[in-house]
Amino acid sequence: MLVEAVMTPKEKLVIISPMAPVREALNLMKQHSVRSVIVDKTKPDSAYGLVTFKNILQSIVAEDGDIDLLNVYDIASIPAFSVSTKLNVKYAARMMVNSSIKRLLVLDNNELQGILTMTDIIGILMKTVEAR
Repeated sequence: MLVEAVMTPKEKLVIISPMAPVREALNLMKQHSVRSVIVDKTKPDSAYGLVTFKNILQSIVAEDGDIDLLNVYDIASIPAFSVSTKLNVKYAARMMVNSSIKRLLVLDNNELQGILTMTDIIGILMKTVEAR
């Protein structure tokens, strides 16, 4: 099974400007009930990023940052780990396990197509088990 069959498509994702304040990212995460937001590219040839609760906690709590003074770009994981839509899901899952990450951006030609999460993969596994 390919990543494109399992991923959450771009239309359903929350994307934020890299210059937005961290508070805005938190508000979007709460409003959309998500655990991460995608940080848009700063230029057409640059990389997408990802901000998770973990990034926010590390920067605000551990490093004593100010939620209103820091922008998303300052705390984001850039570039975010990514895969192609045409990759087999088992290889994407292996990458997640080996890298200790829970999400992969899905890109084709450096353009965002969606996101693949551990939850997406577990959902497919559960359907497979139920079908047997």
